[in-house]
Amino acid sequence: MMRFILRRVLGAIPTLWVIITLSFFMLRAAPGGPFTTQRALPPQVMANLKHMYHLDEPLWEQYLRYLGNILHGNFGPSFVYRGTSVNDLIAQGFPVDIIVGGLALLLAMLIGIPLGIKAALKQNTAWDYVPMGVAMAGISIPAFVVAPLLVLVLAVKAKWLPAGGWSGGHPLYLVLPVVSLALPMVAYMARLMRGSMVEVLNSPFIRTARAKGMPERIVIYRHALKPAMMPLISFLGPATVATLTGSIVVEQIFGLPGIGRFFVNGAMNRDYTLVMGVTILYGMLIVLFNLLADVLYGLLDPRVRLS
Repeated sequence: MMRFILRRVLGAIPTLWVIITLSFFMLRAAPGGPFTTQRALPPQVMANLKHMYHLDEPLWEQYLRYLGNILHGNFGPSFVYRGTSVNDLIAQGFPVDIIVGGLALLLAMLIGIPLGIKAALKQNTAWDYVPMGVAMAGISIPAFVVAPLLVLVLAVKAKWLPAGGWSGGHPLYLVLPVVSLALPMVAYMARLMRGSMVEVLNSPFIRTARAKGMPERIVIYRHALKPAMMPLISFLGPATVATLTGSIVVEQIFGLPGIGRFFVNGAMNRDYTLVMGVTILYGMLIVLFNLLADVLYGLLDPRVRLS
């Protein structure tokens, strides 16, 4: 297993290098710069600013300097938030995204997986048609549409919940952002679990278990559930990152102090280091969670390691 993990970690290094390189040169190719959106600066002031941030150096020198800083875990200073490093901004905002995205993923798993199993066990009944129809609607409606609707109904009309804000992570302020993020994920998980469980239940080894008179509960939870979870595990790797990155949109709607607002401001103001830092962070998360999914897949199915 350690060789498997080590091989995947080594394989992730070129992927991260490609992400960093493409992001760096694409950002520098974009028109404008970090100091061109402000009022016109005197040429000497502009030259001093560029010298201070090494923007007057040739592009390849800037690239090598940035790679060297990344190897030391330093994302550099922010051009927009003066006197603050990108590391500080990420450390300040990322816990908010982890809390909101993590709770949304947990809620989606707690609802989506049982819903999919129930629909598979009750094929072609109301237990199957109604949840899957709702799930299809949930997949079709993105979070940035669901979120304002929830605010309108539950916060503005009913006044049951606050419409936005953070308030130190008070549970009442988490309900709407978490539900907005979780609903589309519930739909994906329910449909994925339903399809996988139906396929497993029609497998020969399940028919054999039933033919031997094994109780249905044991057939499902001991023999069918584990192989049926395989596609869901593969899905959870990118889904976890998608939930975290999806919270960037949701946090803008609810005014949450996550890194999404930093990312948006950085992109609009050509804050190269800030945009690069957030992009690399999400690239690393994608690699990490896909690796975790592969490891979990390998633990449940030894054929993965052998192959």
